[in-house]
Amino acid sequence: QVKLVESGGGLVQAGESLRLSCVASGRTFNGYTMAWFRQAPGKERQFVAGVSWNGNDTFYADSTKGRFTISKDNAKNVVLEMISVQPVDTAVYYCAAGDYYRDEWKYWGQGTQVTCSS
Repeated sequence: QVKLVESGGGLVQAGESLRLSCVASGRTFNGYTMAWFRQAPGKERQFVAGVSWNGNDTFYADSTKGRFTISKDNAKNVVLEMISVQPVDTAVYYCAAGDYYRDEWKYWGQGTQVTCSS
């Protein structure tokens, strides 16, 4: 059974940092892009950042470029480092695995809540 399990969400003050982690299991993910999406209340889910399974390529939304960094720290762990978190970053953050270029995401985690207060 494929599982993507997120952790690291929580409540932060504006300007603080946060580290989200996603552990993938249940199959090999060679050729997949691992990504983070987020969904704020009343808004559509949006792409945040992605990394190729071999770690060589990264992708970012314009809104997070320069503040968020995605990486793979071992074979099946994907990390999103968030610096200078702002209230607009408040959302449920989801880990996903799929094809970045086709915008097709086959596997999803349950999400972790990030809340930033001003």
